[in-house]
Amino acid sequence: MLENRKYVIIGVFCLVAVAYLARLFYLQVLDDTYSLGASKNSIKRVIEIPYRGQIYDRNNKLIVYNTPVYDLYVTPKQVRIPDTAAFCRMMDITQSDFDSVMGLAKNYSPVKPSLFLRQLSKEDFARIQDALVDYRGFEPVISSMRTYPAHTMANALGYVSEISKKRLEEQDIPYYRQGDYVGHNGLEEQYEEQLRGKRGVKFMMQNVRGVNKGSWKNGAYDTLAVAGQNLITGIDVEVQRYADSLMQNKVGAVLAVEPSTGEILVSVSAPTYDPNLLSSRFFSKNYRALIKNPYKPLINRPIMASYRPGSTFKLIQALVAQQQGSLFPNTVYGHAGSPMRCHCHGGNNLRGAVQNSCNPYFYYVFRKFLYFNGEHNTFKASAIGLKQWHDMAEKFGIGSKLGVDLPSELKGNLPTPEYYDKAYRGALRWKFSNVYSLSIGEGELLISPLKLVNLAATVANRGWYITPHYIKGFDKAGDGLPTEYRERHETGIEYKYYLPVIDGMRGAVAHGTVTPLANIEGIDLCGKTGTSQNAKFGHKFDHSIFIGFAPMNDPKIAVAVFVENAGWGGKAAASVAALVAERYLKRKTEAKKLEEQVLASNYMPPASSLITPKKPAPSKKDTTQKAAKPFMTSTKPKSTTTMGAISGN
Repeated sequence: MLENRKYVIIGVFCLVAVAYLARLFYLQVLDDTYSLGASKNSIKRVIEIPYRGQIYDRNNKLIVYNTPVYDLYVTPKQVRIPDTAAFCRMMDITQSDFDSVMGLAKNYSPVKPSLFLRQLSKEDFARIQDALVDYRGFEPVISSMRTYPAHTMANALGYVSEISKKRLEEQDIPYYRQGDYVGHNGLEEQYEEQLRGKRGVKFMMQNVRGVNKGSWKNGAYDTLAVAGQNLITGIDVEVQRYADSLMQNKVGAVLAVEPSTGEILVSVSAPTYDPNLLSSRFFSKNYRALIKNPYKPLINRPIMASYRPGSTFKLIQALVAQQQGSLFPNTVYGHAGSPMRCHCHGGNNLRGAVQNSCNPYFYYVFRKFLYFNGEHNTFKASAIGLKQWHDMAEKFGIGSKLGVDLPSELKGNLPTPEYYDKAYRGALRWKFSNVYSLSIGEGELLISPLKLVNLAATVANRGWYITPHYIKGFDKAGDGLPTEYRERHETGIEYKYYLPVIDGMRGAVAHGTVTPLANIEGIDLCGKTGTSQNAKFGHKFDHSIFIGFAPMNDPKIAVAVFVENAGWGGKAAASVAALVAERYLKRKTEAKKLEEQVLASNYMPPASSLITPKKPAPSKKDTTQKAAKPFMTSTKPKSTTTMGAISGN
């Protein structure tokens, strides 16, 4: 019995010994974890940055590509510079810049490489390459820089720059490191994940002096970098550049959309800048200059600017009133009794009212809409009617974000009864006479050029739209297009109600409020002019607006144009829109006289008028006064008091 117990104990010890030996064999022979950790001082982990995806237009023309450049890294402990002044002259930097960068590098780590100079061109690197052998501690690393051959679409494209500290700290899944480049604003930010690709890792052996001795374990643990996906946009870069030229010496926006797909064909924010300015190592200097520019070229006006839509909003008034049943195509209104002035003669039906942009006509259309609910209390009737009006207008994408594939889209303002309840400090304290400026697109309405081009596309489609978007696909058209850019949005307005409105829009271009030269033969342009109130802000002229589409019965392009401080919508904005539509449809410009006029026109306000003077600091006597409240928070809306002087065309 004791003999058997002895063998059991010996067996247990043998099993434990075998287990230990097996574990030691695994750790020392099979597993490289500890080997890699022990050799970290002799094995260098090199991150391979992938090439960022390129950006193309709808015709596969390059808009953005990558140019190879060199980044120069420094390891402070290894640095040997016999003549600092000569070194600074060679690098084309100042002594103070050198001291600053070296100080930052030493604070980061004396023994690890950190960035010394970024984005040296091939020519610059070739100039210093041979001389670098005399300066220990500096190592070049090949990189890439975004290049913009078309020199256009700066605001929509965005730019690529070093990741901010805040964004670095807010990462949900750690990916970026200090010094990494990421997309900012525009498409570069919107599609950062697809464009950036996937980084790779290489393990390199090096001796005690840091000299590379080849790949570790023949690259068994290396991973290859995967290039980012190429982004195909719906932009027509030829028409885009032509629209840029038309907006020289002007402030505003031009947007064009393909109605059947919602693809954005043209996106101009004026004044603009060359996107290459923000892709060089002089980024900081150029960015500061753009920030200080009084014309605000960094603002992406197509999606970030808010304007009153003016008479272009009459299209929505005509459509929702017909759907409600309070308006018919043969309904005629005169000017009698209207507080609004108008340039045309009274007695228009719906087609004539759209063609001539008759203010009194739409004053009566809006009034009847609000009181059509049968409520006898005028205060309550206005609230009920305005709620119905708001809900119907909202289906055109007004008053909320459309969802364009760019960051920073503003939603604008489509007033609700609650909005006026707050403005007038209580429900049932306002009525139609307080809000009638909405009838011609003024008052508290705020809208972006994006919303108006979407309205033009909706009318062109006779009742539906696809959310405007820049993307056409990744690597090829249609590949990876998000589902939200395939979905049709219905307005709830019947097809038949669009027909008299479109007839009026065609009449506006052919013999209405649009300058005759903009009625270009062969494109069959339909449109609506608008003039957005602006004089109250100290400017001499209002904003010129035009929206339209062409051809009339087979729409291929919808256009919206804003030209700030240009006055009448039928001249400045309509002329630009007509030329853009012609260039897209015909691929050439035949309306040379109109083009000559547009190119020669200059509506740029003096830079001095755009700089807001600083208010003097309040005196001690003023310190007890309450701060002024913003417009519309505690006072009655002011815009309705001046409607008699508005033309609205």
